Amino acid sequence: MSAQQRTRSRRATPQMWALVVAGTAVIAATYGLVRLAFGLHLPEMSREFGLGIATLGLISAGASVVYGLAACAGFLVGDRFPRALVLAAGLTAGGGSIGIALTHDVGIFSACAIVSSAGAGCASPGLVRIIHRAASPGDRATMQSVVNAGTGPGLVAAGCIAWSLAPDWRLAWVIAGGVTALATIAVLWLGREQASEAVEARSALRLPPAAWWASHRAALLAAAAFGFGAAAVWNYGRTALIDAGASAGVSLLAWVLLGVGGTAVILTAPLVRRLRPRSLWAVSTIPAAVSTAALGVSSGSPLLAGAVCAVFGWGYVTATGALIEWTTQIDGSRAATGTAVLFVVFMIGQAAGAAVVGALVAEAGYPASFGVAAAAACAAGVLGYERQARRVRTR
Repeated sequence: MSAQQRTRSRRATPQMWALVVAGTAVIAATYGLVRLAFGLHLPEMSREFGLGIATLGLISAGASVVYGLAACAGFLVGDRFPRALVLAAGLTAGGGSIGIALTHDVGIFSACAIVSSAGAGCASPGLVRIIHRAASPGDRATMQSVVNAGTGPGLVAAGCIAWSLAPDWRLAWVIAGGVTALATIAVLWLGREQASEAVEARSALRLPPAAWWASHRAALLAAAAFGFGAAAVWNYGRTALIDAGASAGVSLLAWVLLGVGGTAVILTAPLVRRLRPRSLWAVSTIPAAVSTAALGVSSGSPLLAGAVCAVFGWGYVTATGALIEWTTQIDGSRAATGTAVLFVVFMIGQAAGAAVVGALVAEAGYPASFGVAAAAACAAGVLGYERQARRVRTR
């Protein structure tokens, strides 16, 4: 019996669901506890290392670039070496977290913060392939959805850990590194059977034709613009709340609610799936833009902070799903390629946003800086909706 036949004959066993849980934990750790937690600990880290907002923005930009490079590597080798990608995710995210926790040198701190973001870029493509190999065709969609939803619970966990340990941010990074290591080991152990069944011979990589790139122009521009706009909340949201007068507890609660909003995507998915990709993109990005602007002018009100962060978390996670559906609608045969390209462009936009918004905060303050980011995110929603709608009407 071939490997493909054995995969088809499998049913969802406890070991497979254990693999799904472990994969979800890897996503929760590499995204929620590591990559996106940098902004969570930004106030305490900036005070200890004496770094300004603009400098921290450059570090965040570097982290986004490294994430994009890791995602590109995952796109190129994910089918052949998924376990190696997961191992790389654990080493970079886990090792970077421990480095952040232990170092007192600014240079080493910066390097560890940047390298740690590679973990998220490696984790996603590796896990997609491992779950695909392990699950039967009827279970794949559900299992992939559960794994990919790990970002939301990871953000909630990061906020709760920071809340319970505050102001000891170093111990929070030690925990992040430990959880990443354990989750990585679990995935490699539980997915070991699929490694022996993998067919490593692959055809040469073929880039999409020029017509494919032309049909994705609106999606590429929209992804870059929304990435730019989203950088404000992820990198400077908690700092903005504290500088506006919110207590450390309120700012941490807002971060937890941000993760709750991201997790709520699982519950709203059956409803939003009825929307076409261009409509879903607008429905998710424009509320995220409004939330960004509102957070920039927040007076530190717990109710306002919690509400806007929850809405932003929902909008952000929903928007990433809309990008996947958008490229699938354009060319379903190259959905994986389109997803990888759009996510890399999205992170390039986030890198630019982290640097530009950081510089603007230092010069013009939070309201103006978050307003610029919100305008970019809103433009992304309008651009995606209008350009895609126009393209469909002219067919």
